[in-house]
Amino acid sequence: MSRPQQVCVLGATGSIGLSTLDVLARHPQRYQVFAITGYSRLAELEALCLTHRPQFAVVANDEQARHLLGGLQAAGLKTRVLVGEQGLCEVAGHPDVDVVMAAIVGAAGLKPTLAAVQAGKRVLLANKEALVMSGALFMHEVHASGAVLLPIDSEHNAIFQCMPGDYARGLDQVGVRRILLTASGGPFRETPLEALANVTPEQACAHPNWSMGRKISVDSASMMNKGLELIEACWLFDAAPSRVEVVIHPQSVIHSLVDYVDGSVLAQLGNPDMRTPIAHALAWPERIDSGVSPLDLFSVARLDFQAPDEQRFPCLRLAREAAEAGGSAPAVLNAANEVAVAAFLERRIRFTEIAVIIDEVLNREAAAPVECLDAVLAADKRAREAAQAWLRGHDR
Repeated sequence: MSRPQQVCVLGATGSIGLSTLDVLARHPQRYQVFAITGYSRLAELEALCLTHRPQFAVVANDEQARHLLGGLQAAGLKTRVLVGEQGLCEVAGHPDVDVVMAAIVGAAGLKPTLAAVQAGKRVLLANKEALVMSGALFMHEVHASGAVLLPIDSEHNAIFQCMPGDYARGLDQVGVRRILLTASGGPFRETPLEALANVTPEQACAHPNWSMGRKISVDSASMMNKGLELIEACWLFDAAPSRVEVVIHPQSVIHSLVDYVDGSVLAQLGNPDMRTPIAHALAWPERIDSGVSPLDLFSVARLDFQAPDEQRFPCLRLAREAAEAGGSAPAVLNAANEVAVAAFLERRIRFTEIAVIIDEVLNREAAAPVECLDAVLAADKRAREAAQAWLRGHDR
């Protein structure tokens, strides 16, 4: 039997990371955890090290490294502890790594995900911001290195499963008319518009179908998450924004659809559990057990669909406009959103002001060509500074 595939899990303590480790543990002869990383949940990361015994662990700073290393050495583990962005890039591109789960949330995941791509790894992409920020540069590196890029977002994984195997030839060449990107509508799908200004972080994080981290839960509530996914879909499947349509589907059973010119519409269905796309991408083109229960259609009973209301979800409109503008606009959109969401979670702004900040920053920072990673990071930095300036002028 060949050796187990060595897997690096970037963002191991988050919901995607934990689901990945759960799937890996179900197939010990097939996969081995080589490296795991975490940012602030040090106790959880130490517990994961004790369970999975990786060769490397990466933390945010030297103080965390000393603490983690002390605990691991006391337990008799020889796990090496690395620090910061450099450590993340080192494990992501390590020559012994076969598969990288890129599950660090936000712009912080860009460089290590890019390092994995440049090293030609099989990259399981859960960090949509990497493509949102640097789509053209990122995809160029994928093609240049020969990396295998597989989407983990349930929607993009569903699209991938519904696409013909040669879709890289172009959507027109393979008969694809449009991509239908489903969205649950989040916790505020039916909340009266006048009440949105007063919703709390706790309400925004209470997603009706999915268990996710706080930032992505707020993004789902504002539908910015779907806007970022729209931009990601354009890059993954070489589709113009006009060919990606968002459809609200409250049950989260159909994860996305592909509409063909002959009238066929292919859909991927399943229970709302991230272990399904994770297992699919880990084993592709094979199939392995994910631990997810079979879909009970009789229990589901009905599937509903509706068009998104951009008055309720202005972030979706802003994301589509950024996708159409191209250049630095998606990076600016993402950076402004990260600052705004953090401020909302800190109760510094109202939920409805998230879109206000993003709109203000997009209007201030005109879209410009991005020909290198430094240009992407510079646009990201300017947008964050502009968003922080708005906050300083409007702090309650």
